[in-house]
Amino acid sequence: MPTVLGQNQYGKAETRVVRVTRDGPVHHIRDLNVSIALSGAMDDVHLSGSNARVLPTDTTKNTVFAFAKEYGVASPEGFAARLAHHFVTGQEAIGTARVRVEEYAWDRIPTPGPAGHSFVRSGRETRTAQVTFDGAGGRWQVLSGLKGLTVMNTTDSEFHGYVKDRYTTLPETRDRILATEVNACWRHAWDGGGEEDKDEWDEAFERTRGHLLGAFAETYSFSLQQTLYAMGSRVIEQTPGIDEIRLSLPNKHHFLADLAPFGLANDNEVYYTADRPYGLIEATVLREGATAAVPVDLTNLP
Repeated sequence: MPTVLGQNQYGKAETRVVRVTRDGPVHHIRDLNVSIALSGAMDDVHLSGSNARVLPTDTTKNTVFAFAKEYGVASPEGFAARLAHHFVTGQEAIGTARVRVEEYAWDRIPTPGPAGHSFVRSGRETRTAQVTFDGAGGRWQVLSGLKGLTVMNTTDSEFHGYVKDRYTTLPETRDRILATEVNACWRHAWDGGGEEDKDEWDEAFERTRGHLLGAFAETYSFSLQQTLYAMGSRVIEQTPGIDEIRLSLPNKHHFLADLAPFGLANDNEVYYTADRPYGLIEATVLREGATAAVPVDLTNLP
Protein backbone atom coordinates (compact mmCIF):
# COMPACT_ATOMS: atom_id res chain seq x y z
CA MET A 1 0.00 0.00 0.00
CA PRO A 2 1.23 3.58 -0.66
CA THR A 3 2.79 5.47 2.22
CA VAL A 4 2.92 9.15 3.15
CA LEU A 5 5.61 10.92 5.14
CA GLY A 6 4.26 12.39 8.36
CA GLN A 7 5.67 14.86 10.86
CA ASN A 8 9.45 14.72 11.01
CA GLN A 9 12.37 16.52 12.55
CA TYR A 10 16.08 16.13 13.01
CA GLY A 11 18.88 17.69 15.01
CA LYS A 12 21.65 17.14 17.52
CA ALA A 13 20.80 15.76 20.95
CA GLU A 14 22.64 16.36 24.22
CA THR A 15 25.46 18.69 23.27
CA ARG A 16 27.30 19.27 26.55
CA VAL A 17 28.77 22.73 26.85
CA VAL A 18 30.35 24.39 29.88
CA ARG A 19 30.78 28.16 29.66
CA VAL A 20 33.29 29.71 32.05
CA THR A 21 33.12 33.48 32.51
CA ARG A 22 36.35 34.81 33.97
CA ASP A 23 35.76 37.95 36.00
CA GLY A 24 39.31 38.46 37.19
CA PRO A 25 40.07 35.91 39.90
CA VAL A 26 36.35 35.11 40.29
CA HIS A 27 34.88 32.70 37.73
CA HIS A 28 31.27 31.83 36.91
CA ILE A 29 29.95 28.59 35.38
CA ARG A 30 26.94 27.72 33.22
CA ASP A 31 26.85 23.94 32.61
CA LEU A 32 24.33 22.99 29.92
CA ASN A 33 23.03 20.01 27.99
CA VAL A 34 21.50 21.28 24.74
CA SER A 35 19.23 19.33 22.36
CA ILE A 36 18.10 20.86 19.05
CA ALA A 37 15.28 19.67 16.77
CA LEU A 38 14.69 21.28 13.36
CA SER A 39 11.71 20.81 11.02
CA GLY A 40 10.45 22.31 7.79
CA ALA A 41 10.74 21.54 4.08
CA MET A 42 12.64 18.31 4.62
CA ASP A 43 10.63 15.80 2.58
CA ASP A 44 13.29 15.25 -0.09
CA VAL A 45 15.91 13.83 2.27
CA HIS A 46 13.44 11.17 3.39
CA LEU A 47 11.91 10.40 0.02
CA SER A 48 14.93 10.56 -2.29
CA GLY A 49 17.97 10.85 -0.06
CA SER A 50 18.77 14.37 -1.30
CA ASN A 51 20.67 16.38 1.32
CA ALA A 52 20.31 19.67 -0.53
CA ARG A 53 18.19 21.23 2.24
CA VAL A 54 19.85 19.50 5.19
CA LEU A 55 22.02 21.46 7.60
CA PRO A 56 24.29 18.80 9.17
CA THR A 57 23.60 17.99 12.78
CA ASP A 58 27.34 18.44 13.39
CA THR A 59 26.85 22.07 12.36
CA THR A 60 24.16 22.54 14.99
CA LYS A 61 26.56 21.18 17.59
CA ASN A 62 29.26 23.60 16.46
CA THR A 63 26.78 26.47 16.60
CA VAL A 64 26.10 25.72 20.26
CA PHE A 65 29.80 26.01 21.07
CA ALA A 66 30.28 29.13 18.93
CA PHE A 67 27.28 30.92 20.44
CA ALA A 68 28.49 30.06 23.95
CA LYS A 69 31.71 31.90 23.08
CA GLU A 70 30.25 34.81 21.10
CA TYR A 71 27.23 35.61 23.26
CA GLY A 72 27.84 33.86 26.56
CA VAL A 73 25.04 32.16 28.51
CA ALA A 74 23.02 34.61 30.56
CA SER A 75 20.22 32.05 31.06
CA PRO A 76 19.09 28.71 29.59
CA GLU A 77 15.93 30.29 28.14
CA GLY A 78 17.78 33.17 26.53
CA PHE A 79 20.49 30.95 25.07
CA ALA A 80 17.86 28.60 23.65
CA ALA A 81 15.89 31.50 22.14
CA ARG A 82 18.99 32.87 20.43
CA LEU A 83 19.76 29.46 18.91
CA ALA A 84 16.18 28.84 17.77
CA HIS A 85 15.96 32.25 16.09
CA HIS A 86 19.31 31.69 14.36
CA PHE A 87 18.35 28.35 12.78
CA VAL A 88 14.92 29.49 11.58
CA THR A 89 16.06 32.81 10.11
CA GLY A 90 19.36 31.49 8.78
CA GLN A 91 18.10 28.52 6.73
CA GLU A 92 15.25 28.77 4.21
CA ALA A 93 14.28 25.12 4.60
CA ILE A 94 13.96 25.29 8.39
CA GLY A 95 10.54 26.47 9.49
CA THR A 96 10.57 25.56 13.19
CA ALA A 97 13.34 25.08 15.73
CA ARG A 98 12.90 23.57 19.18
CA VAL A 99 15.79 23.90 21.62
CA ARG A 100 15.74 22.01 24.91
CA VAL A 101 18.23 22.75 27.68
CA GLU A 102 19.14 21.17 30.98
CA GLU A 103 21.30 23.17 33.36
CA TYR A 104 23.39 21.55 36.09
CA ALA A 105 24.18 23.69 39.11
CA TRP A 106 27.59 24.13 40.72
CA ASP A 107 28.28 25.67 44.14
CA ARG A 108 31.36 27.72 44.80
CA ILE A 109 33.87 26.23 47.28
CA PRO A 110 34.88 28.92 49.78
CA THR A 111 38.63 29.55 49.72
CA PRO A 112 40.85 32.06 51.53
CA GLY A 113 41.84 35.10 49.53
CA PRO A 114 40.25 36.56 46.41
CA ALA A 115 40.26 33.37 44.31
CA GLY A 116 36.89 32.05 43.18
CA HIS A 117 37.56 29.28 40.73
CA SER A 118 36.78 26.15 42.76
CA PHE A 119 33.36 24.49 42.55
CA VAL A 120 31.48 21.43 43.77
CA ARG A 121 28.59 19.93 41.85
CA SER A 122 25.39 21.04 43.55
CA GLY A 123 22.87 18.58 44.92
CA ARG A 124 20.05 20.77 43.63
CA GLU A 125 17.45 19.75 41.10
CA THR A 126 18.05 20.03 37.36
CA ARG A 127 16.78 23.20 35.70
CA THR A 128 15.11 22.79 32.29
CA ALA A 129 14.11 25.05 29.41
CA GLN A 130 12.49 24.46 26.04
CA VAL A 131 12.16 27.20 23.43
CA THR A 132 10.31 26.70 20.14
CA PHE A 133 10.26 29.28 17.35
CA ASP A 134 7.93 28.94 14.38
CA GLY A 135 9.20 31.22 11.65
CA ALA A 136 6.05 31.07 9.54
CA GLY A 137 3.91 32.83 12.12
CA GLY A 138 6.65 34.39 14.22
CA ARG A 139 5.31 32.43 17.18
CA TRP A 140 7.37 31.62 20.25
CA GLN A 141 6.77 29.11 23.01
CA VAL A 142 9.03 29.33 26.06
CA LEU A 143 8.81 26.61 28.70
CA SER A 144 10.88 26.73 31.87
CA GLY A 145 10.99 24.03 34.48
CA LEU A 146 12.81 21.80 36.90
CA LYS A 147 13.00 18.11 37.69
CA GLY A 148 14.21 16.14 40.67
CA LEU A 149 13.36 18.72 43.36
CA THR A 150 12.84 16.44 46.38
CA VAL A 151 10.76 17.87 49.24
CA MET A 152 9.26 16.52 52.46
CA ASN A 153 6.80 17.56 55.16
CA THR A 154 7.13 15.47 58.32
CA THR A 155 3.63 16.43 59.52
CA ASP A 156 0.57 18.49 58.51
CA SER A 157 -0.47 15.76 56.09
CA GLU A 158 -3.42 13.36 56.35
CA PHE A 159 -4.97 10.75 54.05
CA HIS A 160 -8.39 9.31 54.85
CA GLY A 161 -11.97 9.09 53.61
CA TYR A 162 -10.98 7.43 50.35
CA VAL A 163 -12.85 4.73 48.44
CA LYS A 164 -12.34 1.19 49.75
CA ASP A 165 -13.02 -2.12 48.10
CA ARG A 166 -12.12 -5.73 48.95
CA TYR A 167 -8.54 -5.18 47.77
CA THR A 168 -7.89 -2.11 49.94
CA THR A 169 -5.42 -2.68 52.76
CA LEU A 170 -3.98 0.83 53.24
CA PRO A 171 -4.90 2.17 56.70
CA GLU A 172 -6.19 5.71 57.04
CA THR A 173 -3.86 8.20 58.69
CA ARG A 174 -4.27 11.57 60.38
CA ASP A 175 -0.56 12.32 60.51
CA ARG A 176 1.90 11.16 57.90
CA ILE A 177 5.08 12.11 56.09
CA LEU A 178 4.38 13.72 52.71
CA ALA A 179 7.37 13.53 50.38
CA THR A 180 7.62 13.95 46.64
CA GLU A 181 9.95 14.81 43.79
CA VAL A 182 8.71 17.91 42.02
CA ASN A 183 8.89 17.81 38.22
CA ALA A 184 7.39 20.97 36.79
CA CYS A 185 7.17 22.83 33.50
CA TRP A 186 5.64 26.30 33.12
CA ARG A 187 4.73 28.30 30.01
CA HIS A 188 5.60 31.96 29.72
CA ALA A 189 3.37 34.52 28.03
CA TRP A 190 6.38 35.79 26.06
CA ASP A 191 6.04 36.86 22.43
CA GLY A 192 9.71 37.26 21.60
CA GLY A 193 9.86 40.97 22.35
CA GLY A 194 12.95 42.45 23.97
CA GLU A 195 16.35 40.88 24.26
CA GLU A 196 16.51 37.16 23.55
CA ASP A 197 19.07 36.50 26.26
CA LYS A 198 17.81 38.75 29.03
CA ASP A 199 18.93 38.26 32.62
CA GLU A 200 15.31 38.27 33.87
CA TRP A 201 14.94 34.56 33.04
CA ASP A 202 17.14 33.62 36.01
CA GLU A 203 15.17 35.86 38.35
CA ALA A 204 11.87 34.44 37.07
CA PHE A 205 13.08 30.88 37.60
CA GLU A 206 14.14 31.48 41.21
CA ARG A 207 10.89 33.30 41.95
CA THR A 208 8.78 30.45 40.55
CA ARG A 209 10.85 27.85 42.38
CA GLY A 210 10.28 29.79 45.59
CA HIS A 211 6.50 29.82 45.06
CA LEU A 212 6.50 26.04 44.53
CA LEU A 213 8.46 25.45 47.73
CA GLY A 214 6.43 27.97 49.70
CA ALA A 215 3.11 26.43 48.74
CA PHE A 216 4.35 22.92 49.51
CA ALA A 217 5.54 23.96 52.97
CA GLU A 218 2.50 26.05 53.87
CA THR A 219 -0.33 23.78 52.68
CA TYR A 220 -1.99 21.53 55.24
CA SER A 221 -2.49 18.53 53.02
CA PHE A 222 -5.33 16.02 52.84
CA SER A 223 -4.00 14.60 49.57
CA LEU A 224 -1.04 15.08 47.28
CA GLN A 225 -3.52 16.25 44.63
CA GLN A 226 -4.56 19.12 46.90
CA THR A 227 -0.93 20.05 47.47
CA LEU A 228 -0.20 19.96 43.73
CA TYR A 229 -3.05 22.33 42.99
CA ALA A 230 -1.94 24.69 45.76
CA MET A 231 1.57 24.76 44.29
CA GLY A 232 0.37 25.41 40.76
CA SER A 233 -2.13 28.04 41.86
CA ARG A 234 0.50 29.92 43.85
CA VAL A 235 2.70 30.15 40.77
CA ILE A 236 -0.11 31.36 38.49
CA GLU A 237 -1.50 33.85 40.99
CA GLN A 238 1.86 35.34 41.95
CA THR A 239 3.48 35.40 38.50
CA PRO A 240 1.56 37.38 35.84
CA GLY A 241 3.96 36.26 33.10
CA ILE A 242 3.11 32.56 33.47
CA ASP A 243 -0.10 31.22 31.90
CA GLU A 244 0.23 27.49 32.56
CA ILE A 245 2.13 25.09 34.78
CA ARG A 246 2.26 21.30 34.54
CA LEU A 247 3.26 19.28 37.60
CA SER A 248 4.20 15.63 37.99
CA LEU A 249 4.56 14.52 41.61
CA PRO A 250 5.50 10.92 42.46
CA ASN A 251 4.53 10.05 46.01
CA LYS A 252 7.71 9.02 47.84
CA HIS A 253 6.05 6.72 50.35
CA HIS A 254 7.21 6.57 53.97
CA PHE A 255 5.66 3.84 56.11
CA LEU A 256 5.90 3.39 59.87
CA ALA A 257 8.29 0.62 60.85
CA ASP A 258 6.76 -2.09 63.00
CA LEU A 259 8.67 -1.97 66.31
CA ALA A 260 6.14 -4.00 68.31
CA PRO A 261 8.17 -7.26 68.07
CA PHE A 262 10.90 -5.46 70.02
CA GLY A 263 8.55 -4.11 72.69
CA LEU A 264 8.96 -0.57 71.35
CA ALA A 265 6.31 2.02 70.56
CA ASN A 266 6.58 3.96 67.31
CA ASP A 267 5.05 7.38 67.80
CA ASN A 268 5.54 8.59 64.21
CA GLU A 269 9.31 8.54 64.65
CA VAL A 270 10.78 5.66 62.64
CA TYR A 271 9.85 5.04 59.01
CA TYR A 272 11.00 2.96 56.08
CA THR A 273 10.85 4.22 52.52
CA ALA A 274 9.53 2.39 49.47
CA ASP A 275 10.77 3.71 46.15
CA ARG A 276 8.41 1.59 44.02
CA PRO A 277 5.65 1.13 43.20
CA TYR A 278 4.65 4.73 43.83
CA GLY A 279 1.61 6.89 43.38
CA LEU A 280 2.01 9.39 40.55
CA ILE A 281 -0.06 12.57 40.69
CA GLU A 282 -0.10 14.82 37.61
CA ALA A 283 -2.13 17.88 36.65
CA THR A 284 -2.05 21.19 34.80
CA VAL A 285 -3.03 24.51 36.37
CA LEU A 286 -4.02 27.27 33.94
CA ARG A 287 -4.69 30.96 34.23
CA GLU A 288 -8.42 31.47 33.74
CA GLY A 289 -9.09 32.03 30.06
CA ALA A 290 -5.72 30.66 28.94
CA THR A 291 -5.52 27.92 26.33
CA ALA A 292 -3.58 24.79 27.19
CA ALA A 293 -0.38 24.25 25.22
CA VAL A 294 0.77 21.04 23.56
CA PRO A 295 1.27 18.41 26.28
CA VAL A 296 4.82 18.02 27.56
CA ASP A 297 6.25 14.79 28.90
CA LEU A 298 7.69 15.99 32.21
CA THR A 299 9.63 12.77 32.68
CA ASN A 300 11.67 13.47 29.56
CA LEU A 301 12.58 17.15 29.74
CA PRO A 302 14.55 18.26 27.98
